[in-house]
Parts: sequence; structure tokens; C-alpha cells
Amino acid sequence: MKRGMTIAVAILIGICFAASAAAAPIILKFSHTDPQDGLRDQAAKFFAEKVKEYTKGRYEVQVYPASQLGNDPKNIEQLNLGGIDFTVSATGSYAPQIPSLNLAMMPYLVDSYEQGWKLYDESAWLKKQFDLAPSKGFRFLATWEAGFRCLTTKEAVKTPADCSGKKLRGFANAMMTAVIQNMGFAVQIMPINEVYLAIQQGTVVGQENPIDTIITQKFYEVAPYVTLTRHVYSPLPMAVSEITWQSLASADRDAMVKAAKEAAAFSRKAVKEKEASQLAEMTAKGAKVSTPDIAAFRKAMQPVYVEAAKLPGGSEADVQAFLKDSEVVRKALPLK
Repeated sequence: MKRGMTIAVAILIGICFAASAAAAPIILKFSHTDPQDGLRDQAAKFFAEKVKEYTKGRYEVQVYPASQLGNDPKNIEQLNLGGIDFTVSATGSYAPQIPSLNLAMMPYLVDSYEQGWKLYDESAWLKKQFDLAPSKGFRFLATWEAGFRCLTTKEAVKTPADCSGKKLRGFANAMMTAVIQNMGFAVQIMPINEVYLAIQQGTVVGQENPIDTIITQKFYEVAPYVTLTRHVYSPLPMAVSEITWQSLASADRDAMVKAAKEAAAFSRKAVKEKEASQLAEMTAKGAKVSTPDIAAFRKAMQPVYVEAAKLPGGSEADVQAFLKDSEVVRKALPLK
């Protein structure tokens, strides 16, 4: 009798363990370089919540901020290898895999957030480039927001003449290198988690990034002159590993896309609405925020459009196609 009860208890325990194992969520890793609780990190956490909700708990996204699992190039490389499942980064960060995306970093394509959103949502040329991603080991689910890239330097910058002979941090993107060089700077490539110390030690005089990145990385502390050049619109395409994607059932793919697009809306709204308060906060902490001679910077950028066709992934036809798409959105949504 006791032996029978023992067997019954063992079977019951086995059933309970099996049920528990079946109920355990599948863990997915989301790696990015933004500091914890920055707007990018908030959007990633929002995405994670929505994935859990829309998959009814079958999947759980764990978010790793602040380059814990790697810098931007490493994160994108890990997508291809299946080492992580999601990342989000500036469009140009994906150019080593899709060289034509260098052109997305051309200067002064749009002048407002609304124009930028329309460009990324509707550009036929950009969609064609994004469609190349699965063959590179990842695919884009939605475009999140970072904002317009601006300068932070140790000394005031009013015109391109003030940039001459100085070294600015850049990231590994051929187009951004051309943009920075045409401003007049020399370029020092380095990962974002090394930039603060490099400015502090005088290796570079400053860097360029969107306002949200400038405040979350606290670059204004070591390079207090924040110059609103707004030279490149720099949103954040969010990508999923193709290995992960192929493992998902159709319903779960739909859930991931829905969550990514809702997180994109969250990101766009947050970045746009908080820009003014972020500039005010930096000013209160000692930063010197100014708008330079934009016409002079636009003029300095004119050779970049010619150079763009000669860069990796560039061609005259591609440059003109993307410039045409940007012109269409500027006309459709003129500045008021």
C-alpha cells in the first residue's frame, strides 16, 4: 500500500514539474547602449512588457542597457550569430552589414520630427534597403526615435571655421565621418562608452549625438558647449535576430511586430516631447546651449552629397532616390 502511495506521489510530483516547465517563459535578450532608464531603455522595457502581454507570457524579454552585452557593432554582430535577440541603434550602425544605409546619415535630409517619421515610414528607397536585412542575419521591426544629432564641445562653435583643426569623436560610419570632416573636424572613431573619458582627458574636444544621448551620457559635463547644429536626423531602427525570428510561430511574430511598433510610438513621443526640458536641465547644470549659423553648416555640407555616391554602398542613383524621398516629405510637411 505504501509503495503504491509512493509511486502515486512521485507521479504527481512529476506532473507538477512538467507543468511548471511547460509554463516557464522563453527568455529573449534585448541589448542596447543607452544608460539605464534613458528614453531608449524606457522604450525597450515598454517593448518587453508588451511582448509578455501579447504572447500571454510565453516570451519574456530581458533588457540589458548601457553596453552590458556589447557596443553597437557588437550587438548587431550578435544578432547574426543568435547571441542576442533584439537591439536598437542608429541607422548608420547597420551600414557594415547593409552598406547602402550609409546614405541614411546624409546631412539635413529633414528639418522636423514629423518629416523624419514620414520619411522612415514611407520612403520607398529606405524600405528597399531595410528589406535586405534578413539576408544579413536580422530584420527590422520598427523605427524608434533618438532625434537630431548636435555637437557638444569644450569650446563654443558658431560656424564651421570654429571646427577647423580640432578632433571630434565619431562612430564607425563612412557617411558620418564625411559629415564631421566637412564641418572641419578631424575624426576619432571610438565606442560610445569610451567617449566621456576621452573628452575629459583631451583625446577629443567633443562629440556629436542626439540630445537624449547627450543628456543620458552626461557629455555636457565634460563638453559644456551644446550646439544645436541638427546636422543629421538619427532615428533608431529596432532589429530582431533572424535566427530568433525563424523560431517564432506566426502569432508570436505578429505579437513582436505589434509590440515593436507600439514601442516606436512611445519612443517618438517621448523623445520629441522631452527635448526642450532636457535642454533646460542641461542649461541649469551649467551647459551653454546655442544655435549656430545653420546656413553656414548647410553650405559646408554640400560636398557630402557628392561624396556620398562614392562611399561604400553609395551610387548616384541611390543618393538621388533618397534625396527625392526626403524632398517629398519636406514639401508635404513644411515647417510652420
